[in-house]
Amino acid sequence: MFTKIFLNALESVWPMIFIFTFIIVSLRLLYLFANKKEFIFHKELLMLFFIIYILLLYHIVTFQDNNYGTNNLVPFKEILRYNITSSLFVKNVLGNILLFVPFGLFTSYIVKNKTVFPTAILTFLVSCSIEFAQMCIGRTADVDDVILNTIGGIVGYIIYYVFMRISDKMPEFMKKNVFLDILAILIVVLITYVIYKFGIGGINV
Repeated sequence: MFTKIFLNALESVWPMIFIFTFIIVSLRLLYLFANKKEFIFHKELLMLFFIIYILLLYHIVTFQDNNYGTNNLVPFKEILRYNITSSLFVKNVLGNILLFVPFGLFTSYIVKNKTVFPTAILTFLVSCSIEFAQMCIGRTADVDDVILNTIGGIVGYIIYYVFMRISDKMPEFMKKNVFLDILAILIVVLITYVIYKFGIGGINV
């Protein structure tokens, strides 16, 4: 379900992502060359993925996630009304959590915070800004979405923390940029295969 949501969003906004990617990559390469900075492929790719994720997140919460109705300012009111085995629980509760797991993961990696609080606060503020924007464009604001999004950000931080603890015990060759760059290339190949497989942008194989 969640993969389908992102793929549907990607299918709708891939021209914008293509243009953004071209501009960002061009500017970044020019900056690195002009300032004689080291180019580290996997780090540059990770930042690019974060930008693409934000674009997809914007599209999902603005266009795909239709939630017209009345505002909810009572914590847990919407969460508790869903049966835990229902599809609505999966979509509206687990979906709101999983939607922000990458946000917590990316921001924790960028900030390199040693505790969960910076990630939790940032996720909370970003989620509040989304709910405020939705309310301003005639949609509903839901405090439960803020709670669930913040939980997702915290889960992302936990994944980051566990990964960093594991990476400290990994063999030295697996920490080298060459190995991480090769791993990043394999990920790009996998993503490209998924895009072609699911016919994103009208391309199907």
